[in-house]
Amino acid sequence: MKLKAGIIVFLGTNCEKDTKIALDKTGFKTDFIFHTETNLDKYDLIVLAGGFSFGDYIRAGRLAKLSPSVFALKDYIKHKKGFTLGICNGFQILTEANLLPGVLIENKSTKFICNDEPLIFNGEKITLPIAHKEGCFYADFDTLKFIEEKNMAFLKYQNNPNGSINDIAGLYDRENKIMGLMPHPERAVLKECAPNGQTDGIKIFDFIKEEILK
Repeated sequence: MKLKAGIIVFLGTNCEKDTKIALDKTGFKTDFIFHTETNLDKYDLIVLAGGFSFGDYIRAGRLAKLSPSVFALKDYIKHKKGFTLGICNGFQILTEANLLPGVLIENKSTKFICNDEPLIFNGEKITLPIAHKEGCFYADFDTLKFIEEKNMAFLKYQNNPNGSINDIAGLYDRENKIMGLMPHPERAVLKECAPNGQTDGIKIFDFIKEEILK
């Protein structure tokens, strides 16, 4: 039986179809969920896809965190009903909603960055695309200490293109099964679209499946 994934779609989300293709390709049965939906219980995985939720007005993810689906997601997480994944804008929403620590701020260059980036994923070198202007991860000393103690920084930049503190590209709260990352694994699943044909995004989704099934 396939694991069920639901992709929450906000006004301004633009990576939901890419994400669905990637999830379907890696063995999930996938639905779109409009951001007003509050019943998430039938899903093993909830995904907040990339894009510009509500136009990134005020700050990226700031308005999306007030959506009914995000309030429902907090209950979904609290009662450990499944796994939560936030990609790019989804990661921003998770930090804005205080579901993951730290914050994503404007890149040190103040420019939008769109590159294929070398990364370290659980000690392994992989390549994934990035596309963001507010992707610089920042946290204060105590928060960084907490992240290190919980071994949450599962994904790090090799060349740190945006100035993220401690090279952090993604966090994984293993206790509550919440993962957020700025790179786009869904864009590195189909060989035709992947960086130099490297389908390293599959490794991220396969890892998530393993974590769900534990």
